[in-house]
Amino acid sequence: MSNFNEVEILLVEDNPEDKELTMRTLQKRNLANRLYHVEDGAAALDFLWGRGQFAGRDVSARPKVVLLDLKLPKVDGLEVLRAMREDPRTRDVPVVVVTSSREDRDLAEAYRLGANSYVVKPVNFNQFSEAVGQLGLYWVLINEMPRAAGS
Repeated sequence: MSNFNEVEILLVEDNPEDKELTMRTLQKRNLANRLYHVEDGAAALDFLWGRGQFAGRDVSARPKVVLLDLKLPKVDGLEVLRAMREDPRTRDVPVVVVTSSREDRDLAEAYRLGANSYVVKPVNFNQFSEAVGQLGLYWVLINEMPRAAGS
């Protein structure tokens, strides 16, 4: 993905296997043309707010959905979610937590902070692939979002 202003899916995932499986699944469903991947929470926030390596990115061009892992280096997923919901530029961007955590406190905190969905990564390859495919179809093709202010 070369044009940072046309991203529909921002994948925030540090596990290389989960990243590859997610991207392959979305490619099979023709949903990966506008996908961008970052490996940590700090890079996700930089991307969303057009700073650091993404300085100059048009931040009004928001992703249709952020697929967010919780256990991330630098800034964890819950902190990314908290920061997104506190900022008017990203407050209404849908966030789907896609994580291996089945802990009740993570689930409760994600929803308290404004997650739109919480999906536990299935261990089985086929189930994981199907779950990602369904997420992509819903959030990119079916779900309607309000336009960003000024769009």
